[in-house]
Amino acid sequence: MQPERKAWLQLHLCIVLWGFTAILGKLISLPAIALVFWRMLLVSGLLLLWPGFWRGVRALPARTIAVYSSIGLIIALHWVAFYGAIKLANASIAATCMALVSVFVALIEPVLQRRRFDPRELLFGLAVMPGVYLVVGGSPPEMRVGVLVGAISALLAAIFTVLNVRFALGAAALSVTGIELGSGAIALGAAGLLVPAAHSPWVVPEARDAALLATLAIGCTLLPFTLSLVAMRRISAFTAALAVNLEPVYAVVLAVLLLGEQRELLPSFYLGVAIIVGVVFGHAAWKR
Repeated sequence: MQPERKAWLQLHLCIVLWGFTAILGKLISLPAIALVFWRMLLVSGLLLLWPGFWRGVRALPARTIAVYSSIGLIIALHWVAFYGAIKLANASIAATCMALVSVFVALIEPVLQRRRFDPRELLFGLAVMPGVYLVVGGSPPEMRVGVLVGAISALLAAIFTVLNVRFALGAAALSVTGIELGSGAIALGAAGLLVPAAHSPWVVPEARDAALLATLAIGCTLLPFTLSLVAMRRISAFTAALAVNLEPVYAVVLAVLLLGEQRELLPSFYLGVAIIVGVVFGHAAWKR
């Protein structure tokens, strides 16, 4: 098999695995804060056992480690909002909201990267609004708070993505990941002292939840992240961006097949999904 084709298949396997994060979030009975705390703790704990992690950390200045730790707090908030959206609505809605990340990146990158704003970026932001309207209208009223929380999750994801591009390029990827997820786990653990007991991250998962958490941490976080690093050495950034944009599509399909969520949503929801994904792909093509 040609190396480029192999890399393309590896990347799509990663995206399918990432698509399962929403499904597992629906199946795990823990509250969102506890779910994220254990996910971050398991992944960062595994990376702490890898000698290469410490070599990468020793090569970083203290100020850079502090920057990565701060980004880790944003990632923790993003995941809490993402899994909160799943608990408040369902996996399909939370995954669809993640398609807004590219739109938010287009709008906030000029601010965080301190470059001139391109008005055409705003057009893509406006073009996605009909899709958002249909997604909201196609959701039951009791799930619409979940749509809002999912949009907040996408905004937070856009912020940490832009910050990682600005600060994390050139550093050892797994070391950066360990610092960011480790700091997020510490922050959520400390937050457990302030939140009500029902939402405490220190809830000890039962056997079923523990098995699903291990699958989420290893199979849907650490494995695809490492595999994607290998795959992206062989394919262009544009090809990678287009492929990653398929993650919400895969997640919605998996939610329909495995959770039967189509019974909870109107056809207009899926039309809205198609519009949002179409705008995201159109923006990627224009950026090229």
